[in-house]
Amino acid sequence: MPAATTPRQTRIPKARVSPRGFAAAVGEVAGALLTPTGLAGAALEATWMGLHLGLYPLGLLGPRASNRREGYRLGHLPPSQRGLAIQNVEAAETPILLVHGMVDNRSIFTVLRRGLVRRGFGRLETINYSIFTDDIRAAAADLGAEVERIVEETGYERIHVIGHSMGGLIARYYVTRLGGDQHVHTLVTLGTPHRGSYLAYGWNNGLTRQLRPGSALMRELAAPVKDCQTRFLVYWSDLDQVVVPQRNAALHHRDLNVHNIELHGVGHMSLPITGTVVHGISTALAHLDTSGATVTPGVSSLETRRSGSSAARTPAPTVPADPQMSQITPRKALGQTARMP
Repeated sequence: MPAATTPRQTRIPKARVSPRGFAAAVGEVAGALLTPTGLAGAALEATWMGLHLGLYPLGLLGPRASNRREGYRLGHLPPSQRGLAIQNVEAAETPILLVHGMVDNRSIFTVLRRGLVRRGFGRLETINYSIFTDDIRAAAADLGAEVERIVEETGYERIHVIGHSMGGLIARYYVTRLGGDQHVHTLVTLGTPHRGSYLAYGWNNGLTRQLRPGSALMRELAAPVKDCQTRFLVYWSDLDQVVVPQRNAALHHRDLNVHNIELHGVGHMSLPITGTVVHGISTALAHLDTSGATVTPGVSSLETRRSGSSAARTPAPTVPADPQMSQITPRKALGQTARMP
């Protein structure tokens, strides 16, 4: 099944980097840190980073790893895993691919992967891409080949992708510029620099130049996206020490179906292990919304909403009081942010 590899080019004006904006972003993260929740989050971040360093060598073993539940027998499963398969076996068996960030490996998803398995998801794939990756576009094309391998092996024509940090940006490029929305039902990003990060100015190479605010890559990603079928679930935190300013990890694009969720006091590396994140992802992926089935037999068309259609003028839904328990709907929620404690 050939991958679409021709990006859609549109000229977007260059954005200027403001030193004042950088200072304001540093002030915001300092303010978030100097709160009880922020201090607790910083302590968790430090603890998890130490544990992650111990797990890091294990994550280097092999290019990929899989958690697969063989067959459809449910009697041997604990109730927490059995419930999703009974309620919606299609959601439970839809493959989930996890993509790590820069200079990292799949060990960053140790806690998240186990959490998703405990909640009943039957097939999870984690991959490693090279720590020497120097181009988002090339990495996105490689990701496309991996997605299509899973599609061919499983028979599911659309899967879910979860990307941490730069992994989310790679996946977004594949989905929006290389036609990957045909195979990606939901893209979840965790601390992804959707509008770049000022920290990318600390080192000068091909990759960091792409990750700077206003770079050619950022302008390309901001260009119009025609009829994208993928829904986006975007987590960002006011204590993110890698994405600066922190709000650049939120995604705002008029052509995309996005649900932004702001977290308070969660560090960049802690995003994949935070309980509210694991629960929110599980809730969203257990609900396939109006696209219905994701396997070829019986698949129903995904309803798209664009600014030119009457559906696009429907007001965005009100954010529920407890967004942790909400089910993400396919309605476009431009600029909608749910704040979690």
